[in-house]
Amino acid sequence: MDVLATLVEGAGLVHLTWQNLVMFAVAGALLYLAVAKGYEPLLLVPIGFGALLANLPNAMMAASSTFVRGADGGSLPLLQLVYEAGIRTEFLPPIIFLGVGALTDFRPLLTRPITLLLGAAAQIGIFVAAIGAHYVFGFTINESASIGIIGGADGPTSIFLTAILAPELLGAVAVAAYSYMALVPVIQPPIMRLLTTVRERHMPVPDEIPVSRAAVVLFPVVLTLLVALAIPPAAPLIGMLMFGNLLRESGVTDRLSKTAGGPLVNIVTILLGLTIGATMAGESFLRPQTLYILALGAVAFAFSTAGGIVLAKLLNLVLPERQRINPCIGAAGVSAVPMSARVVQRFVSEQTQGRVNPLMAAMGPNVAGVIGSAVAAGVFLALLR
Repeated sequence: MDVLATLVEGAGLVHLTWQNLVMFAVAGALLYLAVAKGYEPLLLVPIGFGALLANLPNAMMAASSTFVRGADGGSLPLLQLVYEAGIRTEFLPPIIFLGVGALTDFRPLLTRPITLLLGAAAQIGIFVAAIGAHYVFGFTINESASIGIIGGADGPTSIFLTAILAPELLGAVAVAAYSYMALVPVIQPPIMRLLTTVRERHMPVPDEIPVSRAAVVLFPVVLTLLVALAIPPAAPLIGMLMFGNLLRESGVTDRLSKTAGGPLVNIVTILLGLTIGATMAGESFLRPQTLYILALGAVAFAFSTAGGIVLAKLLNLVLPERQRINPCIGAAGVSAVPMSARVVQRFVSEQTQGRVNPLMAAMGPNVAGVIGSAVAAGVFLALLR
């Protein structure tokens, strides 16, 4: 009987709390969006399942920035081990950037460098949300910066910055960032419709101009030097992004490029997603602050989308008519690559009955947004770390 009593007492079922049950529903919602709706499945499936694991009583599958090892110095729980080795050390997010770089073609940006400005303008939501988080909702400056970075629509950057400045918000910030990335097809079309005229949507896009091999090889080297020398804290993200791209474009490291953009990034995505989900224990996640973060994330994303569109409209006031920009491609300045560019393509094509197809033109600001969000994170780190 004592053995039976011990088993019953140790069973997770008898220790379930209402927070655990609510988080099971949250995990189920994330898994539903990923599996049934196809929204960012490579990330929402690991995050959703990690949240499920984190809320199993006595299972020791949660991860936390406040975890304290016992006096006996025993081994760390599984996902806490990954958190300590991969997130607290700032290791996993830059490795994701390495894979992203190996998968990214910067030729659309090099074809029309002015679209780099659209990617920069699309980071305005980061600073709008950060200011609102601090002055309206009372978050600390570090927490506000971590919330604002959601507007960059870049999950690894959000994780990288939040793990350093406000690790207690990691789960909420990561879920907000990836959820809004998944909802790009829902969020961006109404904003494009609101901020552009029918005539602007029908503006043609220029044909893609061939870019020399020398340009695509030199680009990652030169950009790394410029950004890292100006904003050193951005170097881990920009450096890995550009190194991955150099592997892709050099033409002599095909095996390394395929590894970085394939098996390596897949392994790191699994570990990162599961561990982020494991930080979503009910007692720490179910707070009013989480709702504020979700609301601010939506504000950040909307302002970032609008920022790229508005700058394109302003540039058109001074550009010669031949060089004017279809403002819709400014919406792709958020760094949800390539989803945002595809959303712009679908929206404009539908509006023009297929006469205007801006996919490649939209990829310019889209990949510029990846650079912009990493630079914004570097600025926050330079000022606040």
